Amino acid sequence: MRTLFVTAAALIATLGKALAEGKLDERLKLLTQPQLLICDEIGYLPIDRQGANLFFQLVSRRYERGSIIITSNQSLGAWGEVFGDTVIASAILDRLLHHSITINIKGESFRLKEKLKAGLLKSKLEMPEAS
Repeated sequence: MRTLFVTAAALIATLGKALAEGKLDERLKLLTQPQLLICDEIGYLPIDRQGANLFFQLVSRRYERGSIIITSNQSLGAWGEVFGDTVIASAILDRLLHHSITINIKGESFRLKEKLKAGLLKSKLEMPEAS
């Protein structure tokens, strides 16, 4: 299966550059070709209004044409803040959630698991409360 993996920040930067160069349509066509697009870290960095609009255009182009996997550390309810606009966040979620399966993973970070085991970090349960 043809797959493209990209961080949200890199994806939005690529789309912004294509827009500035007058090549947005060409770039969107390229991004709709892979059968699967994996977009990592939505919400890790803030997305400005232009970035939100560009991401919406990509999601709209791929809607019912190709699969998208999104990873995020933000709940879907917080996407209005992530995208800086509840209307565009709702439009993006409308398309993403239509034929989707949502998996919510809770618990300690996989990346920090080994450090916790080695005693280099303390888990949230062991941390004293701030007063």
